[in-house]
Amino acid sequence: MNTTPLFSSMHTHTTFCDGKDDIETMCRAAYEANLFAIGFSAHAPIEKQTGSSNECNLKDERVSEYVAEVLAAKERWQGKIKVFLGYEADYIKGIRSPLDNDITSLNLDYVIGSVHYLFPGNSGKSFIVDGSKEEFDTGLKEFFNGDAQKFMHSYYDAIIEMIEAGGFDILGHADVFKKNCQDKTYWPKETEESRQRETAQALAKAHAKTGMIIEINTGGINRNKINDTYPSLSFLRIIKEYDIPVIITADAHRASQINGNYDFALKAIILADIKNHFLFDGRKNGKAVWIKEKV
Repeated sequence: MNTTPLFSSMHTHTTFCDGKDDIETMCRAAYEANLFAIGFSAHAPIEKQTGSSNECNLKDERVSEYVAEVLAAKERWQGKIKVFLGYEADYIKGIRSPLDNDITSLNLDYVIGSVHYLFPGNSGKSFIVDGSKEEFDTGLKEFFNGDAQKFMHSYYDAIIEMIEAGGFDILGHADVFKKNCQDKTYWPKETEESRQRETAQALAKAHAKTGMIIEINTGGINRNKINDTYPSLSFLRIIKEYDIPVIITADAHRASQINGNYDFALKAIILADIKNHFLFDGRKNGKAVWIKEKV
C-alpha cells in the first residue's frame, strides 16, 4: 500500500537568504504538514559575479554554514521526513549560471534554475524582474525605454538560454514577471504565448535529455502578490501539450507557507488536464529521481 503523502516542499527559503524562519522551524512545519520531503533552495550567491550586494541572496561567507546546517537537519529528521540540500541558482547571461563551478562543486541534491535579474546594456546595473511594482516601472523606463514587450522578449530569451545551458533540475517560476504586469495590456496575448511555446519546446528537449521538470509555484499567492500560479494556466496548457512533468512548490519564505495554496495549484493542474505531478526523491547515477503522483 502506497502511503506516500501527496506533496513536498522543494522551493524553500530560510534566514540564510530572504526567508523569515530557520531551517529547523521549516523542517518541523513540513513534518507537521505530513509532507513527503522538504528541500532547501537558498538563493545562490551573486555578489562576486555581479558586484552588487542585496539581502535576498546567500552570502559567500555563509555557504559552508548553510550546507552544514541542512546536512545536519537531514540527519536529525531521518526517518521522519526527507530533507534535501539545494540551491535556487540565477542565470544571468555571461555573468552567473547554475553551471558555475562554485555551485556544481557543492554536491547538491538538486538545483532550481531561475531568472531574477536582467543586465540590459553596458551600464552594469540590474533590472530586477520580480521586484516591487515601482522598481519594475522604473526599470522598464531606464533599461527598455518603456517598451514592455522588449522586456518580455529579453526575459524569455534568458529563460530559454538557461534551459538550453542546463545544470539544474527544476525550472523556477517561469513567468514570475507577470505579477508586475496585471494592471494593463503590455503586449498581445499571442506574442507571449508564442514565447511560452518556445520555452516549452526547449524544456521538452531538456527533459528528454536530463530529466529537467518545471515547478507550479504558489509563491505569488502566498505573499499576496498575484492570484495565480507561476506559470499561469495558459502556460500550463502548453506545458501539457509537450508532456513536461511538473512539481508543485510553495516558494515558502516562512513556515506558514510551507504548503501554501497547494489546493489552488492542484485545481490549475486539473484545468490544464495534467494527470500527474512529481515528488523529488534524491539522485541516482547523477540524475534526479522523480516519483509520479496521480492528480
